[in-house]
Amino acid sequence: MRDENGGRPDWAPPVLRGERLEAGLRTLELDVRRRLDGLLQGNHLGLVPGPGSEPGEARPYQPGDDVRRMDWAVTARTTVPHIRESVADRELETWVVADLSASLDFGTAFCEKRDLVVCAVAAIAYLTSGGGNRLGALISNGARTERLPARGGLAHSRNLVRKVAEMPRAEEGTRGDLAAAIEQLRRPPRRRGLAVVVSDFLGGTAWERPLRALSARHELVGIEVVDPRDVDLPEVGTVVLADPETGRQREVKASALLRKEFAAAAQAHRADVARALRQAGAGHLVLRTDSDWIADTVRFVVARKRGWSGAAS
Repeated sequence: MRDENGGRPDWAPPVLRGERLEAGLRTLELDVRRRLDGLLQGNHLGLVPGPGSEPGEARPYQPGDDVRRMDWAVTARTTVPHIRESVADRELETWVVADLSASLDFGTAFCEKRDLVVCAVAAIAYLTSGGGNRLGALISNGARTERLPARGGLAHSRNLVRKVAEMPRAEEGTRGDLAAAIEQLRRPPRRRGLAVVVSDFLGGTAWERPLRALSARHELVGIEVVDPRDVDLPEVGTVVLADPETGRQREVKASALLRKEFAAAAQAHRADVARALRQAGAGHLVLRTDSDWIADTVRFVVARKRGWSGAAS
């Protein structure tokens, strides 16, 4: 798939494999910084509502203070109106679950889905950087899971994105286990923060239960990576369909009826994914291999900011 001029569009992710990995990572960082810089206003860059807070000291009420912060226990004890100050916790700890199972080693547009996983992690790293914030990751390809501890700093963020890009591909027939990866993030309990799950969410929804449990402690964002062939079949006559996580193959004729049934099943599955993320209280960002992923990310973050502004007003 090419643009009107027959080449890759400017927004297409860089090539992130082989000898072009180093140059691709540098290009990716520049693209993320250049196009996401306008979102760097406010605490934690719009991915969470704002800094957490811990109760501070009580002090006498003064005209203009927010009455919602009134400390009624102290007021009753002293018979003088008091409000409770809060101490802002401005350090955000973010954990990313990066699913790189075999179904992500696929793409029919401008990149593979695993390339978008790397791009999404790079965007999260940039959007949550600075101010003493820390970033950690669980990277799973089905055969193994690699844990990177949560740390701060640009060097750590760069190394984390590199580790995601360098994660080996699982052998054909290796089944991914997103639910197990999310469960590893949930136990042991971690400091309250932001949890981001990046996956194509194909297959069953066994991950729904651990995700909902995770939401009891963390803000959640689910990033769904989609390729056009995940949602519809081309009109190409006979086609061989393969499941990379089981190794099973089947030759079918892409008739109009089959394409219609495939599209309906894909739409139903994506609706189930959206419902599961919504019920878990997670923000839902969809990135496609045939779409401007940074523009989609910008729209997602802006929409979250507007939602919180509307709730506050």
